Amino acid sequence: MLLINTRPADRADELTQAVSAQGYRVENLPLLVLKKKPFSAHLKQLYQQLDQSQLIVVVSPTAVEIGMQYLQKANISLSSLSHIRWVAVGKSTAKALQYYGISAEIPQVETSEGMLQLPVFQMLKSFRQVAFWRGEGGRQLMMQQLIDQGVHLLNFILYDRQCPESATQKILSIAHDIVQDKQPVWVLITSEASWLNWLSLIQPHAGLFQDCHYLVLGERLEQILTIYQNQHQLSFNMIRLENLKASSIVQHLDAL
Repeated sequence: MLLINTRPADRADELTQAVSAQGYRVENLPLLVLKKKPFSAHLKQLYQQLDQSQLIVVVSPTAVEIGMQYLQKANISLSSLSHIRWVAVGKSTAKALQYYGISAEIPQVETSEGMLQLPVFQMLKSFRQVAFWRGEGGRQLMMQQLIDQGVHLLNFILYDRQCPESATQKILSIAHDIVQDKQPVWVLITSEASWLNWLSLIQPHAGLFQDCHYLVLGERLEQILTIYQNQHQLSFNMIRLENLKASSIVQHLDAL
């Protein structure tokens, strides 16, 4: 069995090592690379309003790293934000916040839907303003739900998400190996952006759909792939993940 690990390069190692240790073959194919946005006048203006928020939602370790760098550039101390609650999309993000002495709430399912199930989001009527530290294009569903409930958002777009240039070349060798080996292939898909990049990469290799199955994070992403499958009359298997723990993913692979 082959697992195509599509996590960003700086987050892929733990899973690759755990899966390899179980005797499975792994190919790393990062589908997203995160590039920092410059510290603009608009971002500076957002930071000046940050202390008026009741909640800060942080969507990745990269958002923590850049967000804290720019907090310092804006001459704002963390102590001035001590009244604010923090939500992290998952354990890696929470760990990055913990480095700065911040204890964040974490959902059981590391998705927008999972975060909205947290008890803190049942208190929205008492929230006037929520800040998002995120990348371009991420968490639209979650943000819209908050807007619909009358919450004012501070939208910190701290980085761009792009498909790595190296992925186009890497998919050539992976596609060749899949055709030669004739073994089951499972592809890890953790966001809509990574799914769209995957579709773009394999367009010249349409036959890959006959050989690939998918581990997808959360219900909404499962629905996106199901719709695509039905629209294109494709036949592939899917397993829905509730988190991205290496141990959980290994258990799924063992069951297969």
